[in-house]
Amino acid sequence: MMKRTILPLLLVLAAAAPAGAQDSRTLVEMIHGTKGSRMSEQAIALDPKRIINESNSFLKEREPEMTAEEYALYEKVITMISTNVDFALRMLEAMMDDKEPPSPAFEFILGNVYYAADQVAEAERSYRSAVDRYPDFLRAWVNLGILYYTSDRFADATPCFSKAVVLGDRDPTTFGLLGFCLEKEGNIVSAEMAYMQALSGDPANPDWKEGLLRIYIEGKQYGRAESLVANLIMERPSESRLWLTYASVMLSQGRKVEAVVLLETAVGIGVAGAEELLLLGDLYADQNLATEAVAIYAKALGPARERGEEKLIQLARTLIAADELEDAEQALATLNKNPSPQGRLALMQCRADLLIARKRWAEARAEAEALLKLAPLDGKALLTLGRTHAEEGDFARAMLAFEAAYQIPDSTYRASLELASIELRNRRYEKSVEYLERALSIQRTDTVEDYLARVKTLLGRETGSG
Repeated sequence: MMKRTILPLLLVLAAAAPAGAQDSRTLVEMIHGTKGSRMSEQAIALDPKRIINESNSFLKEREPEMTAEEYALYEKVITMISTNVDFALRMLEAMMDDKEPPSPAFEFILGNVYYAADQVAEAERSYRSAVDRYPDFLRAWVNLGILYYTSDRFADATPCFSKAVVLGDRDPTTFGLLGFCLEKEGNIVSAEMAYMQALSGDPANPDWKEGLLRIYIEGKQYGRAESLVANLIMERPSESRLWLTYASVMLSQGRKVEAVVLLETAVGIGVAGAEELLLLGDLYADQNLATEAVAIYAKALGPARERGEEKLIQLARTLIAADELEDAEQALATLNKNPSPQGRLALMQCRADLLIARKRWAEARAEAEALLKLAPLDGKALLTLGRTHAEEGDFARAMLAFEAAYQIPDSTYRASLELASIELRNRRYEKSVEYLERALSIQRTDTVEDYLARVKTLLGRETGSG
């Protein structure tokens, strides 16, 4: 591991977090690494039926009143809503048969009962009628907003919560829900103000803090975001996604070493999940710490086998390209224990690449042949097989392998170049030109175009001589 100065905050966090604690919430979305970070817009925890049920009593002098007949019925059914909502609904609907329209207050209660019975369309119609007929009906606006919010109709919910605030609602939940809806609409400035109002009334609420955190990250206010996410980790150190967000905020500012320290702390206290392990492995690989990267990717094989395998294979290929063959061997040895079916094929191909880098042609050919038994149409394996034959001078067999790879779209480009090289060696310039032109039709590069020009020159000389 690199020698670093541990941040003071991390020492406190390490003491606060229980060893072996597991992530208690699901990470929905997180962009990290060189792309920065964005907190997932998780729906705010809400019990809409509780809020709506608690609004069944009326505020005197601030809301419309029922008729005497309506109120008598209301007193009978109010206690039934929690025990026999269907019967209560039938009794209330019976009032709708009269020629006179029910009062806005009665429609409000009817909307609550509809909502309790999961009849959302009918509840919306009742709430909407109540606020249309009595525009200052604060709680009807709130309940209508909650109905829209729980239906993911955030654009419809926003004006409802805004109207409630204008009418005097100072409940932190109303401000918080307004902030979330504004955020979903992309109105970041207003969302920030709403979240701040929500936190002023309920400073410990994690939903409002996370909403504000998303706003700060979206606006690249990394100083404020860092302070807020550090506070959230102090309160809930076992939630791995918060550690990932903190690391991503650091990476957005180019502070890679500090992000490594933070993620190492998360691993050390047992709260790092798959995402945190994979990001830490990426950072190790970025800093050419191959041994550390292999070890941390190996840890990720448990919670995220396929992605851990992919990272190890990618690391091994990078190390082979850099001629760091011993480290590449270590990465592949980690995968040898129990690869997944897909990981096994990638492992065999990477092993063959390593053997080619070591110029052990016979062993590389055996690895490619074993891979082709499992996947006969694997273009990379066919290219590997052809190359081993070519390196040993068996160009007839090499041609057969490259021609088979040429028929597979993913390997046509590479096969075209290999075939062009062999045809040039055999002085069949016209065929070499044909393969080079096929390669250029897939991907144009200056190198191949220059190569083609040289071969065409040889072809012209041969034609002129003939």
